[in-house]
Amino acid sequence: MPPVNSAGRAVRQASLREHNLALVLRHIAAAPRPPSRANIAATTGLTRATVSALVDDLITGRLLTEVDPAPRAGAGRPALGLVLADHGPAGLGLEVNVDYLAACLVDLTGTVRHRAVHRMDLRPVPPDDVLARLAGLISEAGTEAHRQGLVLAGAALAVPGLVSAAGVVRLAPNLGWRDVDALAALANHPTLTGLELTVDNEANLAALGELHANPTGPTSFVYISGEVGIGAGIVLNGVLFRGARGWSGEIGHVPVHPDGLPCRCGGQGCLEQYAGQEAILAAAGLSPITRLISAAERGEPATRRALADAGAALGVAVAGVINLLDVDTVVLGGSYAALARWLAPPVEAEIRRRVLTAAWSPVTVRPAR
Repeated sequence: MPPVNSAGRAVRQASLREHNLALVLRHIAAAPRPPSRANIAATTGLTRATVSALVDDLITGRLLTEVDPAPRAGAGRPALGLVLADHGPAGLGLEVNVDYLAACLVDLTGTVRHRAVHRMDLRPVPPDDVLARLAGLISEAGTEAHRQGLVLAGAALAVPGLVSAAGVVRLAPNLGWRDVDALAALANHPTLTGLELTVDNEANLAALGELHANPTGPTSFVYISGEVGIGAGIVLNGVLFRGARGWSGEIGHVPVHPDGLPCRCGGQGCLEQYAGQEAILAAAGLSPITRLISAAERGEPATRRALADAGAALGVAVAGVINLLDVDTVVLGGSYAALARWLAPPVEAEIRRRVLTAAWSPVTVRPAR
């Protein structure tokens, strides 16, 4: 009788093999120390012969590599360990933000093999020109991947706005983009030929990055990406929460002062106008962010006050999210990660003041990994 899947349908042999290959690969990726073939067989329930054949295929495919075993006591030759390969497939991460373009090449072990950041104010630049400049970074990353013997397996583009399932940037208020088909604009780039390109909101992708970078950490959290704009990636029980149309997380446009400053989105009193990167720099009278950090480290009153005010505004918005979603961890990312030591205390103070369950259910506020 053929094996069946969870839906009660027979599983094709090819599908069963793919399932087992993924099972072995995930087991090795999550292992605290390099497991042997025998370890994998004992843990997964697969036979040793099956595991050995699967491992051989994964090694041939440059997904795994063997390493010398740790010394051990007792008789017998210790078995070789298995780890993810650093010389096979790699992922290409791309980002368009308000004040920079970036490309990042990452191998299967999570090691960054190449990174390029091009800083400039992109608000006055037409979308086609922005994507053309990004194409230059893609070419550079592709050349570097080839030089290092890596094979690009996929690419993802992060943008600060609302992205449809088809890869269209419906609205990016801080860039002035509306209905920009980023996926189509980059699909014919030679470096991306044959690759799946994902386009998504930058806070969503950052939240997924945080989830995978910390596999033993919380499975429910809110990731707050603080740049010129402010976005949130919401992870619930290990799954990214996207909302009904995939547009959740626009915390930067939650009003913290309903009759306050006008926002680029057309609203008033949005969080971005009080806790966005440019708002903090303007309140401190400093630029760029590196000078702000230096001034904060020296304890300059205007800088500390600007950060405290921004943290309080951020805390008001975050408290509302916690009351609604009941998460116990808030992760500060983007430029907020470098400012977390000054932003976290006022955020925590607002959480204690405004979250209904704060007295017996503490919330952790920490920088992104």
